[in-house]
This record gives sequence, structure tokens and C-alpha cells, in this order.
Amino acid sequence: MKKSLIYFEPDSTQNSVDLLEVVRQMYDTEACETYALSVGFTPKEAEGLFDFLIEVQDPEIRNFDIISITNVLEKLQQEYKFDSILVPATHIGRMLAPRVAMRLGVGLVADVTAIRHKDGLLEMVRPAFSGKIMAGIVNRNRVPVMMSVRQGVFSYKTEGLRHSLRIEYHPRNVEKSKIELIGIREKEKTKDIRESEILISGGGGTIRYFHQLQSLADEMDAQVSASRRIVDNGIAPRSIQVGQSGKTVSPKLYVALGIYGSLQHIEGLKNVENIISVNTNKDAPICSISDIVVEGDAKEFIEKLTGKIKREKIKKEE
Repeated sequence: MKKSLIYFEPDSTQNSVDLLEVVRQMYDTEACETYALSVGFTPKEAEGLFDFLIEVQDPEIRNFDIISITNVLEKLQQEYKFDSILVPATHIGRMLAPRVAMRLGVGLVADVTAIRHKDGLLEMVRPAFSGKIMAGIVNRNRVPVMMSVRQGVFSYKTEGLRHSLRIEYHPRNVEKSKIELIGIREKEKTKDIRESEILISGGGGTIRYFHQLQSLADEMDAQVSASRRIVDNGIAPRSIQVGQSGKTVSPKLYVALGIYGSLQHIEGLKNVENIISVNTNKDAPICSISDIVVEGDAKEFIEKLTGKIKREKIKKEE
């Protein structure tokens, strides 16, 4: 029977739950025991979905202490012999995964976006060369398989509840990190574009008036996102970039303004319910996957739709 371990962070629990879909695609009909690993907290979302919940109980090990968590994962692998270890590609995950792989002496495939099987071997797909191509990395039956998985790409649908066995893990003979917590400062909370139900996204065609997208977004209770071209021109921050080298989003409505829609951008759209494209080129790739295509100038579209929504709001108030 296969064994798969998934790492949980307190602020990213759903991302870890969704990695069960990766496990399902990896092993298909093979029997597999699933393990959820958390440090100092109980991931309630994991109960009933995983076979085992491993909770590291040590007040000296904190969730930001990458070195200590790496030590713990090394000891767990020695004890449990996992066939695969999966980590969400968050800020923490991207620091943790390569360290664990180095300790275990195995390869790591980072930012995985798809799972395939080729000639009986596991193939992990990830963006390469700044998102310009998709690379397939084949694992030749080396264990454990290690990967970090891009957020928002996979979605797990419950196949029935399991009886989750809780394991309190008290690390022994694990070298403690020398990191000392000096203080805590609250980070300003900003909404991630991956959490938005409506995205107003601008591409190269909106370079001269990208700032106007915000007025439409405000009226629609939406967020603004951007293509790589907008980000590369320094007009928008990379935190709102959609695409292979940006973020993968799944809103209910995606309004693409002046976006050509290369493969790199389209790969950032997963399970989007409705796409509206506004483009002077009706044959742009983004139009082929859109529910509604408006052939015309995006600037005029923004102004007219913003005005229309404002007038409708005034009518309702009257």
C-alpha cells in the first residue's frame, strides 16, 4: 500500500486538502494511506478526509521555523517511509520543499500544475522558462516523490468520509533551530485575487489606461488583475498577475480587457464559470474560450459599462 504525506499550514489549509486530488491522480486505483502533517495546530478541514493526522507537539517548533520542520520531516520519512511528500507552493512551502528534498537525497518538482502517466511512469507538469513552455518531469520510480503544487489548480471532491486517526508526534533527537522570535507585527490584510468571485483583468491593450479598470471593479464589487505584459511594464504588481508565471484563478466571472490570451495566460484560468472578452481582435486566443466576446475598444467598454451600472444603482435608490 502506498503512503502519501501532505504538509499543512495554518493559513493555507484548503490548499493542502486539495492536494488529495493530486494523490488520487498519482495512484489512481492503487490503495494509498494519506497522512496530514501539521505543527502545533489541528487542521479541522482534514478530519474525515485523511487516514492519519500527524500533529507535531513541541512548543519550541513554530510554523515559520523551516529548519526545525525540515528536521521533523526527515525523521518522519525515516520512520514511516512515505512514497510521496506533497507541499503547497506557498511562501513557506517553497522554502520547505527544497530543503526536505536535499535532506532525503531526492529530486523535487516545483510548482506542479498537472499529473500524467506516461509509459507506466509518473509525469509531473510544471511551467518552465518563465512560463513560456510546460515541462513534463518523469519520475523513474524513485521514492519518495517530492513536489510542491501550485495553489488553485487542483480541487478535491470528497469521495466519502474516513475515520481519521490522530497521532501526536513528539520529536526526539531532533536538532532545534537557533531562530529566536523577537516580536510580531501584524501584516496589512489584502484580498488575494484567487479569493475573488469577479476579476476585471487587463492586458497589453489597456497599457495606457489600466488605472481605469479600478473604477469598473469598484462598481462590480470585483478585484483588478493583470496579464504578464502589464506587470513586465511596471504598471501593476506581480501579486495580481494571472498566468503560468503568476497566479491560477477560478472566479465566477472573468472579464478580460485587451488580453490576447497566450497559452501562458490561459493556463492561469481554471474552472472559471464565465469569461467575457473585450478585444479589437475577435480571433485572439482568449476569445476562443470566452462565453461572450465583445469586438471593440476596451476603454470604451469600461466607460460605458461603468456608467450603466452607476445609472442602475441610482434608479434603485430612487
